[in-house]
Amino acid sequence: MSVKRAEACILNGFVWIGDLMFGIETVVDLARDAIYVTMLVAAPLLLTGFVVGITMSILQAATQIQEQTLTFIPKIFSMLLALFFFLSWMAGILIEYTKKLFIEIPDIVG
Repeated sequence: MSVKRAEACILNGFVWIGDLMFGIETVVDLARDAIYVTMLVAAPLLLTGFVVGITMSILQAATQIQEQTLTFIPKIFSMLLALFFFLSWMAGILIEYTKKLFIEIPDIVG
Protein backbone atom coordinates (compact mmCIF):
# COMPACT_ATOMS: atom_id res chain seq x y z
CA MET A 1 0.00 0.00 0.00
CA SER A 2 1.58 3.25 -1.07
CA VAL A 3 0.75 6.67 0.29
CA LYS A 4 0.51 9.52 -2.18
CA ARG A 5 2.44 12.54 -0.97
CA ALA A 6 0.93 15.94 -1.66
CA GLU A 7 3.50 18.23 -3.19
CA ALA A 8 3.11 21.98 -3.19
CA CYS A 9 3.93 24.28 -6.08
CA ILE A 10 3.28 27.91 -6.92
CA LEU A 11 1.81 28.64 -10.33
CA ASN A 12 0.28 31.92 -11.59
CA GLY A 13 -0.07 33.39 -8.11
CA PHE A 14 -1.71 30.32 -6.61
CA VAL A 15 -0.38 27.63 -4.31
CA TRP A 16 -1.28 24.12 -5.40
CA ILE A 17 -1.19 21.33 -2.81
CA GLY A 18 -2.26 18.12 -4.45
CA ASP A 19 -5.58 18.95 -6.16
CA LEU A 20 -6.32 21.96 -3.95
CA MET A 21 -5.64 25.53 -5.06
CA PHE A 22 -5.06 28.39 -2.60
CA GLY A 23 -4.35 32.03 -3.26
CA ILE A 24 -1.00 33.27 -1.99
CA GLU A 25 -2.86 35.84 0.13
CA THR A 26 -4.75 33.02 1.86
CA VAL A 27 -1.58 31.13 2.66
CA VAL A 28 0.13 34.29 3.95
CA ASP A 29 -2.92 35.19 6.07
CA LEU A 30 -3.05 31.71 7.60
CA ALA A 31 0.67 31.78 8.39
CA ARG A 32 0.46 35.31 9.84
CA ASP A 33 -2.49 34.37 12.06
CA ALA A 34 -0.73 31.22 13.24
CA ILE A 35 2.42 33.15 14.15
CA TYR A 36 0.38 35.85 15.93
CA VAL A 37 -1.53 33.28 18.02
CA THR A 38 1.71 31.46 18.86
CA MET A 39 3.33 34.67 20.07
CA LEU A 40 0.22 35.67 22.00
CA VAL A 41 0.00 32.31 23.79
CA ALA A 42 3.73 32.09 24.53
CA ALA A 43 4.14 35.71 25.71
CA PRO A 44 3.06 35.34 29.36
CA LEU A 45 5.49 32.50 30.06
CA LEU A 46 8.36 34.06 28.12
CA LEU A 47 7.92 37.46 29.74
CA THR A 48 7.71 35.88 33.19
CA GLY A 49 10.94 33.97 32.60
CA PHE A 50 12.59 37.10 31.23
CA VAL A 51 11.62 39.32 34.16
CA VAL A 52 12.63 36.74 36.78
CA GLY A 53 15.90 36.03 34.96
CA ILE A 54 16.81 39.72 34.75
CA THR A 55 15.87 40.26 38.39
CA MET A 56 17.97 37.32 39.53
CA SER A 57 20.88 38.50 37.39
CA ILE A 58 20.75 41.95 38.98
CA LEU A 59 20.66 40.37 42.44
CA GLN A 60 23.61 38.14 41.54
CA ALA A 61 25.58 41.10 40.26
CA ALA A 62 24.77 43.16 43.37
CA THR A 63 25.76 40.37 45.78
CA GLN A 64 28.64 39.10 43.60
CA ILE A 65 27.28 35.54 43.77
CA GLN A 66 28.21 33.94 40.45
CA GLU A 67 26.31 30.66 40.68
CA GLN A 68 24.75 29.78 37.32
CA THR A 69 22.15 27.41 38.78
CA LEU A 70 20.81 30.03 41.20
CA THR A 71 18.39 31.48 38.62
CA PHE A 72 17.06 28.09 37.53
CA ILE A 73 14.71 27.32 40.45
CA PRO A 74 13.03 30.77 40.65
CA LYS A 75 12.55 30.82 36.87
CA ILE A 76 10.97 27.36 36.78
CA PHE A 77 8.76 28.12 39.77
CA SER A 78 7.62 31.48 38.38
CA MET A 79 6.92 30.02 34.94
CA LEU A 80 4.87 27.19 36.45
CA LEU A 81 2.96 29.76 38.50
CA ALA A 82 2.37 31.86 35.37
CA LEU A 83 1.23 28.76 33.48
CA PHE A 84 -1.24 27.95 36.26
CA PHE A 85 -2.49 31.55 36.23
CA PHE A 86 -2.73 32.01 32.43
CA LEU A 87 -3.66 28.47 31.32
CA SER A 88 -7.40 29.12 30.97
CA TRP A 89 -6.74 32.29 28.96
CA MET A 90 -4.21 30.50 26.74
CA ALA A 91 -6.61 27.61 26.15
CA GLY A 92 -9.39 30.06 25.28
CA ILE A 93 -7.19 31.78 22.68
CA LEU A 94 -6.25 28.44 21.11
CA ILE A 95 -9.86 27.20 21.11
CA GLU A 96 -11.12 30.39 19.45
CA TYR A 97 -8.38 30.19 16.81
CA THR A 98 -9.22 26.55 16.11
CA LYS A 99 -12.93 27.34 15.82
CA LYS A 100 -12.11 30.16 13.41
CA LEU A 101 -10.02 27.82 11.27
CA PHE A 102 -12.74 25.16 11.15
CA ILE A 103 -15.36 27.76 10.21
CA GLU A 104 -13.11 29.12 7.43
CA ILE A 105 -12.28 25.70 5.90
CA PRO A 106 -15.12 25.82 3.32
CA ASP A 107 -14.06 29.32 2.24
CA ILE A 108 -10.37 28.38 2.07
CA VAL A 109 -10.85 25.13 0.14
CA GLY A 110 -13.95 26.37 -1.71
